[in-house]
Amino acid sequence: MAVAVRLRRTGATNNASYRVVAADKRSPRDGRFIENLGWYDPTKSGAKFELKLDRIEHWKSNGAEISDTVRSLIKQANNPGASEKPKLKKQAREKAEKAAAAPVEKAAAVEEAPAVETPAAKAEEAPAEEKPAEEAEAEKTEK
Repeated sequence: MAVAVRLRRTGATNNASYRVVAADKRSPRDGRFIENLGWYDPTKSGAKFELKLDRIEHWKSNGAEISDTVRSLIKQANNPGASEKPKLKKQAREKAEKAAAAPVEKAAAVEEAPAVETPAAKAEEAPAEEKPAEEAEAEKTEK
């Protein structure tokens, strides 16, 4: 039997909450499950979830497949401060993005400009030189 650790939807319409369960892969999302491993409520502030990490590790060691969402919840449980992103207003977020992009643009401009001109580059830019005086006189007399 293939087992998956995934979310099972509970709660009312437009007010979803989830249970983290170990279930047979073939059973429906809200169908029969083997074991309840925790809960997740995305509408709550503060502690949004609770997991039985030892039981999840047990199922994982027995070959259960962990869903992407449950995997991210496990990461958050192991590093509680790492998942919190500061919520910025739209203007502040755009300003922060511009500030982060500005050093990249300056670095690109520096890379485009050559640091030292080489003699080959000078030769390409220099206008065509006139022929020596002897060759010029020889051409005039031949004509």
